[in-house]
Amino acid sequence: MHPITPRRLNTATPEEIAEVLRGPEEHAVAWIRAAAEGGVSEAQAVYGQILLDGRGTPVDREQAVYWFKRAADANHAMAMNMLGQCHRHGWGVPVNLVLAAYWYRLAAQQGLDWGMYNYGTALALGEGVPADRAQAMAWFKRAAALGHAKSINILGGFYEDGWEVPVDKERAFEHYRRAAEGGDFRGQFNYARLLVERGEIDLALPWLERLPETATPAFLAKVAAFFARAGDARVRAVAQRLERRAGARGEGTTQP
Repeated sequence: MHPITPRRLNTATPEEIAEVLRGPEEHAVAWIRAAAEGGVSEAQAVYGQILLDGRGTPVDREQAVYWFKRAADANHAMAMNMLGQCHRHGWGVPVNLVLAAYWYRLAAQQGLDWGMYNYGTALALGEGVPADRAQAMAWFKRAAALGHAKSINILGGFYEDGWEVPVDKERAFEHYRRAAEGGDFRGQFNYARLLVERGEIDLALPWLERLPETATPAFLAKVAAFFARAGDARVRAVAQRLERRAGARGEGTTQP
């Protein structure tokens, strides 16, 4: 494990920081904090996330905001995005949707897919900015072009529901498939849902079975309720298992 030295701190790269994080937690936190205090923006962003999650150190959301802001002031895109998240959810600061949208927009303009997704969501919902589905779709498309699975899933919804574009179930189906394969649990549900509608139960079941890997308990409960009266007994059986899994797990995330 690399020692903590001024020279190494000043030249720390994202790859080296990732290597440090794979090591012993106590050393990793001390190293990242020292690098953050030394002015390394990548370390500041990572240390903010560590404080937000309480990984190897007590949760301190106010300090997390401080370090995200330090990194954001150095044009660190993910730190900008996380400041948006803090203002949206009230992590360490009062809820302020206008500031959340502001930071999401800056992250999006830096080229960050998560910033594009979150700013697109703000535009679609009119949270902190005037609602503008056309602009929202444009940002989702930019994020999708970078392979962002959640944005690909959202675009599927635009095509399925005819938001800003004509209804196109085939394009929706294709977007949901790509989102599912990209690991987005909502995309996996939507893809499975349309497969069930098409009667392709054997193809749908594996996607439903994968949902507990990443889906929140609240989402699992909604999926279980959605399929509770499905016409196929195999789908109902999966729904029952998802309901049990939803009741056995906790809730919450501080991720992008």
